[in-house]
Amino acid sequence: MPRNSSYSRFALANLESRRWSRRGRVRSIMGVMWLLCSGFLWQSVVAAETGAAETGVGTTRFVDHSLVIAPEYPCTWPSYPFPRFQLTRQRAIGPDSAYNVDVLLIDGNTGTQLDVPPHSVARPDLNREKSGPLGLAYTDTIEPWQFGGEACVVDVRDLLDKAPKGVSPLVRPEHVQRFEKQHRELQFGDVVLFRSDYSDQYYRPFPEGRRFIADVLDRKAPGYPDPDPNCMEFLATRKVMTLGTDSASMGPLPELAEPTHYAGLRHGMIWTEGATNLGSLPPTGAFYCMLSPKHEGGPYAEGRAFSIVGGELPARLIASCRNKRALDLSPTLSPKYPLTSPGLGTGNHRQTYVKVDFLYSDYLDMWHHGHLMDAMAGAHLVPPSYALPPPGVNPAYDPEVRGWLAEYEAKYGARGTSSMTTEQVPLDWTCGEARVIDVRSLVGTTNARQWPASPEITVQHLQAYEGTHGALTPGDVVIFHTGHNDKYLRPQPADAALWRQPLQGESEGWPAPGPDAIVYLKKRGIRCVATDAPDIGGVEPRRALMTYWALGSQEMVGVEFLVNVGKAPKNAYFLFAALKVRDCHGGPGRAIVLH
Repeated sequence: MPRNSSYSRFALANLESRRWSRRGRVRSIMGVMWLLCSGFLWQSVVAAETGAAETGVGTTRFVDHSLVIAPEYPCTWPSYPFPRFQLTRQRAIGPDSAYNVDVLLIDGNTGTQLDVPPHSVARPDLNREKSGPLGLAYTDTIEPWQFGGEACVVDVRDLLDKAPKGVSPLVRPEHVQRFEKQHRELQFGDVVLFRSDYSDQYYRPFPEGRRFIADVLDRKAPGYPDPDPNCMEFLATRKVMTLGTDSASMGPLPELAEPTHYAGLRHGMIWTEGATNLGSLPPTGAFYCMLSPKHEGGPYAEGRAFSIVGGELPARLIASCRNKRALDLSPTLSPKYPLTSPGLGTGNHRQTYVKVDFLYSDYLDMWHHGHLMDAMAGAHLVPPSYALPPPGVNPAYDPEVRGWLAEYEAKYGARGTSSMTTEQVPLDWTCGEARVIDVRSLVGTTNARQWPASPEITVQHLQAYEGTHGALTPGDVVIFHTGHNDKYLRPQPADAALWRQPLQGESEGWPAPGPDAIVYLKKRGIRCVATDAPDIGGVEPRRALMTYWALGSQEMVGVEFLVNVGKAPKNAYFLFAALKVRDCHGGPGRAIVLH
């Protein structure tokens, strides 16, 4: 992913000194390392296990194309100074916390990932050879319709390992033309996916995992298949805007990584690197989607790729993307914004979102960066294990929480347990028909003397919605439109009204469902509840915990911290996917609707 466009400035002058030739293995290895440090190989490599799960009901299946992110897998680019992925258990359910709280140190070049034009296209104000308007098309500005389309699987398995060590077999225009001869001509709205089965075969835990990237860089194994610049230019003539590869990067080694990237990105293309399980797709007809956190000024991002196969749904979603009918419901991730809770009382805040610079690109005048972030920063997933302990564990809660638990279980039954962390949540749980329930009428209904308090969304509110808009049905995604984030999500120092003032009782909290509403939604077959408020629980600790207990014990999930929900049209389809981080009790992601 992070490839430094400074390559274009001086790589040609040094090309001969870096050729993979009889000048010797040591010189070749040093050449690759130079390319990495100068940014030539900006590829954020792919980390995740192969054989992604398929979920679904009836004729429609969700197919996961994402590599699992875990420390013992080759999920990050292995060369200096790229940061290694880390997951920190900041708090566990017990005396000092009713929740499992995780913190991530993650670089956009981790796992299955997204590249956008500023990866290689310089900003227009720099007035350089590769400058242009697309140098501003960061991950937070790309239009959401471009994330999806019709999967067109170009089979290049015949190229796998068919090259010298350290060298990538090249996907050329004739390979794409072979696909067109067998199937149909490519067109705008297609997502071209290069299937070599590279990640399926070589993404393994260490030490075997070195074969995925490190052994290629060390010239111990053939490179991963990738398109050459001419292939990118050919795809541009077909108006293809979105690509994917199951190789570790879209840039062939040793010399064409940056030329290939620029050849595609200069046309406004975006693509997935490190996809997997492409063999589960038909050559055409499936809907493919790549969703990633919305990092401010990000030239690339860690992400989650998946497809929908069978039934009528893929054609519907493909048509939405072809016609650019999409809406982003995710806030921009930036250190300027209050993306995580400041907590109640000193020392109870969640990890703030921090940008971590690690490599400067002179040509792009840009720091390549990772992030230190709470696993629930911005739009994120709430899995059952967030508030439920694992099976066989009886946590020693604080005495006050023990009292709340006794009260909860007297009314709702056993709290239950769960080991379902983020990577285990089926993709079809967080995707479905968008049922937006407007609860803004609840704003201003609490008594200021009782603050901190959140207006409660009750069963009666849900039934009133159904009386007007029709019954909720299994597979729907219920989205509460509170208007809170749209109104109060502001950069510092004007950020107090979002979290701090409601939590401290200086203003009313956001509308939030109680446990009764959650239990009712489960009876209607709902798996996912979303909100455009900071969280689903609200500002009252007791009721919030009961709501999360209900959510987990009913085997339901939440999606929190959305924006723009009020702009979602009727008959929209909601898509959300969290990063596939193993053993994580949260998960940043991206939410969009197609209509």
